[in-house]
Amino acid sequence: AASEGGIAVSDHTQQPIPGLPEQLPSGEHVLWQGSPSWLGIAMRALHVRAVAIYLALIVLWGTTSAIANQKPPMDVSIFALKLLAISACALGGLMLFSVLVSRSTIYTITNRRVVMRIGVALPVTLNIPFNTIQSADLRLFPNGSGDIPLQLATERRQPFVVLWPHVRPWHTAKPQPMIRAVTNAKDVAAILTSALGAPAAAKPAVLVRMPRTVISKPSKHSAGEKTVAA
Repeated sequence: AASEGGIAVSDHTQQPIPGLPEQLPSGEHVLWQGSPSWLGIAMRALHVRAVAIYLALIVLWGTTSAIANQKPPMDVSIFALKLLAISACALGGLMLFSVLVSRSTIYTITNRRVVMRIGVALPVTLNIPFNTIQSADLRLFPNGSGDIPLQLATERRQPFVVLWPHVRPWHTAKPQPMIRAVTNAKDVAAILTSALGAPAAAKPAVLVRMPRTVISKPSKHSAGEKTVAA
């Protein structure tokens, strides 16, 4: 199905091209594809480090309380081991989920749109034509990975819970889809900047924000560009 300058979501599970709901139309080609780092999802989306500290405090508090109540050493040891086992299962579950998110997600940038195949249990494909992207931000991390949230000009948005964790944190009123935890994020942002600035993209003026650098790429306005979306 075709979409005029809007965002479309499809739930195709069989895809002719990995990450894309159907064959690309004539004149459209893939510029970049990638998936989020599972460790980046675990650390920055699921906050595994903070959860681990919280669970460690619970184990410490429970153990010291048992000692203060003069429980037998064997009982204290068994109680502490139970707390550690529960904590390990909780952390293991979060790590497993982050791996599943990484394996089930494919981000695609073409010369006309951004496509996000997301969802662990119920995969969906989010099509974002360039003429709906108002701006894109780049947040870099010390290891070179980063997040690229997309601010949309259209009022047609997907709910925060549907996009999570591929969404900018705390922007619940106007959710911003986000290319999250990708390696070499600076290179990916450069590819997106170049694609958004290409005359063939036919979209309104776009501002791409990067740390200490602001790049403005004005372009011609158009009445609307047909973009394939399932």
